[in-house]
Order: sequence, then C-alpha cells, then structure tokens
Amino acid sequence: MSKGRIIGLICVLAAVLVVGGAMLFRQAQPEPEPAPAPVEPIEMTGYLGGEKISLFDDPEFISLAEQAALSIGYRKAGSLAMMEAPIEGMDYLFPSSQAAVAHGHERGIEPVSEQIVLNSPIVIYTYRDVADALVGSGIMAKDGEVYTLNVDAAVEAMLADRTWADLGYTAGYGQFRIDSTDPAESNSGNEWAALVANSLAGGQPASVESIDANVGSIRKIFAKSGWMETSSEDSFRQFLTLGEGSKPMMVGYESQVLDLSVNEPDLFAQVADSLVVAYTTPTVWSTHVIMALDEAGEQLTEFLMSDEVQKLAWERHGFRGASQLGTDSAERFGVAGIAERVPAAVELPAPAAMGRLIEVVSGS
Repeated sequence: MSKGRIIGLICVLAAVLVVGGAMLFRQAQPEPEPAPAPVEPIEMTGYLGGEKISLFDDPEFISLAEQAALSIGYRKAGSLAMMEAPIEGMDYLFPSSQAAVAHGHERGIEPVSEQIVLNSPIVIYTYRDVADALVGSGIMAKDGEVYTLNVDAAVEAMLADRTWADLGYTAGYGQFRIDSTDPAESNSGNEWAALVANSLAGGQPASVESIDANVGSIRKIFAKSGWMETSSEDSFRQFLTLGEGSKPMMVGYESQVLDLSVNEPDLFAQVADSLVVAYTTPTVWSTHVIMALDEAGEQLTEFLMSDEVQKLAWERHGFRGASQLGTDSAERFGVAGIAERVPAAVELPAPAAMGRLIEVVSGS
C-alpha cells in the first residue's frame, strides 16, 4: 500500500473515531431538566386600614409578594367598621388595634390566628404657631425639638369651653378642640376616645362604670368636632389640605408623616417648616394586628413578619416593627421632633369598657 493511501486511511479512521466519540459523549450526558412550571400565586384579599395602603401599594412590597408567590388585594375600611362588614370571601382583616380585634371577637369573628405586625404611637398633628401658643398655656410642652401634649390639661380646657384665644392662639376661631376620626368606626379616633376616658377616670384605664359616669363629658368633647372622617388617612389628608384655619389640631399616627416624608417629598417640603408632631402624655401604641381568616391569611402573616417587609415598613412607611423598634434611627426621615423612644405609654381600657365607649360616642 502506498504511503498516500496509508495516510488517507488514518485520516478516515480518525474522523470516524471523533464522530463516534462525540455521539457516545452526548448519549452519556443526562437529559436536561425541564423548565420548572410557573408557580401560580396565591390570591388573597381582606379589609385594610387606610394608613397601611401606602405600604401595600409600594412597588417593593408588591415585588416581595410576587417573589413569595402571593397576590395581595385589599378593601379599605376603618378598624372598627371592618368588624361590622361582611367577611365572606375575605382571607384577612388588618385593623390598627387590639381593641378592634376584641370588638371583632364580640361580633363572632373567629380568626385562625392573630399577630401584631406593626406599631405606631398615637400623636397629635398641629402647626408650629399653634403649638408654641399652647406651650405658653401649659397644654403643650417642648423638650428640645420634641413636643408633647398633656391629655388631662387638654380635656379640662375642652370641658371648660376655653377658646383658642384663651389659650394664646389668637388666630384660632371658636372653642379649643382636637379633631379625630369617628371613634365608632376608626381606630385613631377610638384610641383618642380611650385617652379622654382614661383622663376622666383619674388617669387609670377607664371602666364601664367610669365611662357611664362621664357620658356627658365624653360626648361634649367629641361634639366639638362636628362631622368626623372614618379613615385616619383621609383625616390626615384633610389636615394637610385645609390648613390650620380649618383643622388646627388632629389625632393621627406617627407613621403618617414619616411615610409622607419618604413617598411624597415635594408635599412634605411644603409643610415641613410649619408641621408639628406632638406626643400625647400619656399616649397609646396603635398595634396593627393581622387577623388571618384562613390558610391564605396565615401565609400573609408569615410574609408580613419577614425581615424584608419589616425593614421596608419602617424605612419607607414609618411603622415601628413588631418589637416597637425600627431598624435604625428616626433621624433617617428628616422630620423634626420625632422621638427615638416613645414616652409614657398607657394601657387601653378593657374590652368591655371599650365596647361601652363605642356605644357612648355613637349616641347609645
């Protein structure tokens, strides 16, 4: 055989070996894993207090929910109003206090589980010239940048029909008052009513008996506000829109102005120099409780308690975590007068007393 034929034969054999080896190699490889089937998100809906809507609508919250395979819907409702609403088809209720939860129990609502998820103290929103005038009258005090409002002194002034001018705020019209949401429907108004009732009971948690003894005084104080909003967030927006001439002071949550500073910086900049946050002495913690009505609601509870959501709730919406502490200093918000630690918190009246208080402010 000639040398050329030998070389050609070797080349042919080499090609056969290469092709055959490649085929054997491919056959030896495992079949590729099929692409995972898309996970269908668990859909859920429930009643949500208005002050938490900004959190639930936050794109980062929605993204975290999608990663957890959750599709979270809601219907806006006041904390007490949601306990009176139909719950068929609802997976959760998310009121702003344990008093509202207790009211739900009295209405026959039996959740699968309950969990305190967020906290925010009740505060008074007002304007700097109003606050400084009331500091002079003794109803308010100022320590550094932090303002406080003495509930006993405020209650006494309202029962005595003192005017804004009497208290040093000469630009104010009519009698001194502190506006709130409807205590029979919304938690911030309900907790303010509890502080008023406690004051009338001598600083102790009000009882059914003490509330019955002070029915006239309680109704007189709330009658000064006239018609009341049923949503804490709607009330806060009205306060910002109407200004001190219409709403010199109102009850709200600390979280509302912190949320405003992060998510609506242009609007916050317009009011930052004049807006004052005053902590009531004593105050109460608004404990936002998730009531899971079924398995989907329980998955929502687990999601809300995750580190990622707790961090988001503080850093972008001003809710102090379930431990009542944020992840870092309140200075991050750039809001003057925010206390790092909330002073002088008091307990709410017992459920029976809170139930009677709702009846009283409703006119029963």
